[in-house]
Amino acid sequence: MKITLARHTILLVLLFVTVVSQAQILVLKDAERYSADSIRREYDKLPYFGLYKDNYFSIGTTMGSKITKYNSDVKFQLSIAQRLTKSVLPFDSYLYLYFSEKTLWNVFEESLPMHDLNFNPGIGLSRLVIIKGRVVGKMSVMLEHESNGRDGDASRSWNKISFAGAAFIDRNFMVHGKYWIPIVDGENNRDILKYSGLFQTGFQVISDNRRWVFSVNYTKRSNWNPFSGNIQLDLGFRIHRSANQFIFMQYYNGYGECLLDYNKYHSRLRVGLLIRPELFSDF
Repeated sequence: MKITLARHTILLVLLFVTVVSQAQILVLKDAERYSADSIRREYDKLPYFGLYKDNYFSIGTTMGSKITKYNSDVKFQLSIAQRLTKSVLPFDSYLYLYFSEKTLWNVFEESLPMHDLNFNPGIGLSRLVIIKGRVVGKMSVMLEHESNGRDGDASRSWNKISFAGAAFIDRNFMVHGKYWIPIVDGENNRDILKYSGLFQTGFQVISDNRRWVFSVNYTKRSNWNPFSGNIQLDLGFRIHRSANQFIFMQYYNGYGECLLDYNKYHSRLRVGLLIRPELFSDF
């Protein structure tokens, strides 16, 4: 396992360094006029509180079978972050807290039961990647906890030390990757790595007019089969040019969509409303 973890770490670091070295996005207007320090000062002036991951509310059903009240549900995610410092820590990094909650809700069944609630709090250090006066990405190291707040046989929980990076190849194309060292403390999910994996990667494409956004997120499960992974596809259309709300469609295929059913295969298509962070959406 240690050899496998080391190999994955080296590959992800090399991939991210290669991508960042080629990145050319201009995130801040006229950024070529400023030094890296002045760009960081401008970033430090941004609000301390904001969105972290995508926030959405969706409704959908299982693919490839007859639609019933038992295989259809509502899925929503709320995700926020609080920056605690300016970029004054070592390596010009900043400290932040975040909290994400993902819920699967069986609204079509009698009494509308909540199927599973997944809580994902964390604390991290993050650093902007600035090359030749241009913001081209972000790198982070985080301590994460994830659980479903239940007891008995339904209890699920684990912890991660995560290393993440995102880089813009140009103003329309962003790649991201995240690798974690797991600390599995849940008695009922000791084999969670077989289903929820050791790392994830993906990309995001935004149209020139900023109305369309398409993203792919691939989580590799912990085995040697390169095609053994969980995939999530998202396609969104901005409702209004000046708004940050999208009508979106999401397709999930694989395991680990929620903690309670982490070892059960799902293939689900959903549609709903999406609200995205403006600069970086974490995954």
